[in-house]
Amino acid sequence: MDGIELETGKNPQAAVIWLHGLGADGHDFEPIVPELELTQPVRFIFPHAPVRPVTINSGMRMRAWYDILQLGGGPEDEAGLRASQKIVEGLIAREKERGVAAGKIVLAGFSQGGAIVLQAGLRHPERLGGIVALSTYLPLAQSVEAERSSENRDLPIFMAHGLYDDLIPVDRAEASRRRLEALGYRIEWHDYPMPHSVCAPEIADIAAFLTRVV
Repeated sequence: MDGIELETGKNPQAAVIWLHGLGADGHDFEPIVPELELTQPVRFIFPHAPVRPVTINSGMRMRAWYDILQLGGGPEDEAGLRASQKIVEGLIAREKERGVAAGKIVLAGFSQGGAIVLQAGLRHPERLGGIVALSTYLPLAQSVEAERSSENRDLPIFMAHGLYDDLIPVDRAEASRRRLEALGYRIEWHDYPMPHSVCAPEIADIAAFLTRVV
């Protein structure tokens, strides 16, 4: 795997697969692990996204889970989204081979990474532990109802967003939340007075969620 791994103790029986945002890498959320202060051993996997040209950045090559064709919605890079969904599926399979039950695997992601964990987690055929979707939105929203997994229809989903996010406006995230709730998903929603970033109260809320689900 191209990425970073951290274990909070010996013989972890739970895993968090955490995807970074556009232009970052797996190191981006590495410092958050000690701040979560989890009491049981957990393996954190921070994969690096592939390097690819990104249309909104004038075709510049950078780490990205999929191409972004324009800001604020519009056409989506379905091929890129589905390719990164397969990367996540491979990471889940690897954790299962290492002895972690699917129900003890949480998918977490920020921005682009959050879109991918929603894309993958809602469609995964086995019951997972939960999803943490930060400063993000629901991709390929029109295909979720037809493609979603019955095993994960009651999956705990933590969604959080900054009220002053100028990259992905909070209205877009709230529309995604309403779409998921209309399909019957249980969303734990939080918003914070911050831009497109992460804040200390959010980290505390994530820690409480992870403690509950794994």
